[in-house]
Amino acid sequence: MSIGATLSAARRHAGLSVADVSQRTRVRENIIEGIEHDDYAACGGDFYARGHIRAIAQAVGTDPVPLIDEFDATWRSTREITAAEAFQPSMPLRRSERRRVRLAPVLAVVVLAVLGFASYKFVSGAARTQRTAAVTTHIPPRHQASVPAVAGSASSTPSASPSASPSASPSATPPPQALTVASVTAYGPGGTGDGDNPQQATLAVSGNPGTPWTSDWYTTPQFGDLATGTGLLVDMGRTVTITTVQLSLGSAGANLQLRAGDTPVLASLQTVATSNGAGDTVQFSLASPAHARYLLIWFTKLPPDTAGTYQASVYDIAVKGQC
Repeated sequence: MSIGATLSAARRHAGLSVADVSQRTRVRENIIEGIEHDDYAACGGDFYARGHIRAIAQAVGTDPVPLIDEFDATWRSTREITAAEAFQPSMPLRRSERRRVRLAPVLAVVVLAVLGFASYKFVSGAARTQRTAAVTTHIPPRHQASVPAVAGSASSTPSASPSASPSASPSATPPPQALTVASVTAYGPGGTGDGDNPQQATLAVSGNPGTPWTSDWYTTPQFGDLATGTGLLVDMGRTVTITTVQLSLGSAGANLQLRAGDTPVLASLQTVATSNGAGDTVQFSLASPAHARYLLIWFTKLPPDTAGTYQASVYDIAVKGQC
């Protein structure tokens, strides 16, 4: 009996429908139906096909080991995708990177123009300061000779002038302000095309605990060994300076990372803060401000839900810093 026929018979014997198995495994119904007909095209490669076979077999109460062995002997691709390749960013992201590379010469010209203007302002400001000092401290010799009685008070006036100059006082650091989020996208190990429940992503900034974004549910806190993480990509619309990020979560117990960078690629988004066993509200206060356009809220361990499974939920994201 083939793999598909074995799984189909076990499902019927367990009294389960394809929809029931999909709810238990988080595998789409069309993929389950394809596997039951020994069609693995929708799985996305051998790596994912094995994971789907294992999850379906466990859901219908049959041993997945001989089925995976049969898959390797019968259906294994000539060149098998590895786990590392499976979690690489998708091709559309690399095309976006090439478009950004072509913008490099334009950005270089803009940076040079800004530096040139700043240098001009610095030199002209220094020259004005020198001329002011020269006028203030110069006392004509004839006045010194004709008014000896007030020479002491005249000499004290220039000494007070530098302390009154605005340039001598330190500039105050402006307080952090609330920054507007441009967009939120579901994000998975493969990028924006691999996130959980992408149609709900905007609910992560709704501010309503009754309508949060939720991840797919999994059988274990480690995503049932089907993924390495899940989360939300926050686009600020431009590069900003970020000092604090506050998250409102639907449940406690998650491990998560806050990542930041200027490109929406997992490898380029550097971890700037972490929280383990997070509560309902998490506030990240960055030791060093992050200068970035993108923030990634990345769950590495899921909290339990009320159904006995595991999933994350977010209903508010507040970012503070400087534009």
